[in-house]
Amino acid sequence: MAASLTLLVAAIDFGTTYSSWGFSFRHEFKSVPTRVFTKNWNGRQYSYKGPTTILIEPDGRTLHSFGYDAEKKYIDLIQDEEQEHWYYFERFKMKLYEQQRLGRDMMIYDITGKKSLPAKTVISLSIQYMKDDLMSVLQQRTFGCGIKADEIHWVLTVPAIWNDAAKQFMREAAHEVGIPADKLSIALEPEAASLYCRHLPIEMISSDRTTLNTFLPGKRYIVLDAGGGTVDITVHEVLHGGKLKELYKASGGHWGGTRVDEAFLDFLVDLVGSGVMLKFKERYTEDYLELLREFEGKKRSILSSSDEKVRLKIPYTFIQLIEELKRKSLQKVIDDSIYSKQLKLKTDKLGMEASLAKSFFDISIIKTVEHVKKLLKEPVTDGVDAIIMVGGFSESNMLHEAVKSNFPELGVIVPNDAGLAVLKGAVIFGHSPSTISERVSKYTYGVAVVDEFDPDIHPIEKEIIIEGRTYCSDVFSVHVRAGQTLIVGEYQSKEIYKACHITFKMG
Repeated sequence: MAASLTLLVAAIDFGTTYSSWGFSFRHEFKSVPTRVFTKNWNGRQYSYKGPTTILIEPDGRTLHSFGYDAEKKYIDLIQDEEQEHWYYFERFKMKLYEQQRLGRDMMIYDITGKKSLPAKTVISLSIQYMKDDLMSVLQQRTFGCGIKADEIHWVLTVPAIWNDAAKQFMREAAHEVGIPADKLSIALEPEAASLYCRHLPIEMISSDRTTLNTFLPGKRYIVLDAGGGTVDITVHEVLHGGKLKELYKASGGHWGGTRVDEAFLDFLVDLVGSGVMLKFKERYTEDYLELLREFEGKKRSILSSSDEKVRLKIPYTFIQLIEELKRKSLQKVIDDSIYSKQLKLKTDKLGMEASLAKSFFDISIIKTVEHVKKLLKEPVTDGVDAIIMVGGFSESNMLHEAVKSNFPELGVIVPNDAGLAVLKGAVIFGHSPSTISERVSKYTYGVAVVDEFDPDIHPIEKEIIIEGRTYCSDVFSVHVRAGQTLIVGEYQSKEIYKACHITFKMG
């Protein structure tokens, strides 16, 4: 049976903090590649994406809700004191990055830290929500009338710095919810963003320099994808015909926007103690989440050039709990702390000096800047004249200004919809995967073989006898080396191996 024609490409950008989906039809891509329909999330803020939160029913297998709906339902369960047997997860994607030796039976804990489910279950159900929601929107609109499942090609985004096991894990999770392997592609996030930016008109790009020449053949640039969990960095060169060549293997680390949140929580622990914070999260989960949301909203407005105080609304339950456990008021706790000159409490409003609020960004900014500086010392980056910043965290004035000030010789380009660049680029990638023509291998790949034994280089314990001749076992035959440039779709090496009967030499 002939393979069905792909009429629509649908992408799922599964992020650490926020997620979303988008799609475009084949005819739309051919006329306007950047015209991508994305979900409009109904929530408090940032409606172009929804929070990566999922609520799973007590049976541990059934999806109840995702995103803002999951947040709202979980709060309702808390208010009715019915949350004990439900599973509520947030920001769980980073577990795949943190667990470098990822196993299919890996478990992750929910927000309470007391209940766990298989990571594959949580991620599969998250993908299921995105898939079902997109299909529902398609069928509700006249342009989706009659579209068949086998006419859709799906794309999942992953950080380029993830290892192969994590990427395979995502493929298997997608397969579990009905996305067949031949209808699925994995798009590396900085690559997808680079594809999107290459198609943008100049008026949709924010930069201090002209960017018309950035995507001309021969130009080299850095893609800095700053998301919630990771900062993912790669280097591209534009080839003739508009294709892209990766010049240096993807690199980066866990320096995304959640590091700022972690620094804020560390500050609260320093201020009131870990015992208070643990009890606050356990006893008043709804207010704990509200405090984090309050900070999430404020951190986007913190400006590197401003000395204006940041004011946070503190839940009344938090103030009460401090008095209960510390035997003194929050004001007294502040007065007795190292932050006494940087904080001012007025009823339930905590005023924070700008210098303290800015310090929460230090780790993310320092790590990112240091990494880019190190990258620019590599010979392969000679000729790089721009940095393209994408991802939700790139919309932070603190990170944007830090990159500009540390690399004044480079143009810093930020698309107007930086937070959607990866998602829209993933749709473009699904339509035209061959646009990325060359990549650099992150790892060395090969197979275990036997070779003629050489006592000068081989350990004696690996000596074996094959058909009367002496060989060394467990020799690594390299097919691809780390750092090697690979042509996409082209066989890299061909080796012929002979099977034979092995007799081990007994000492």
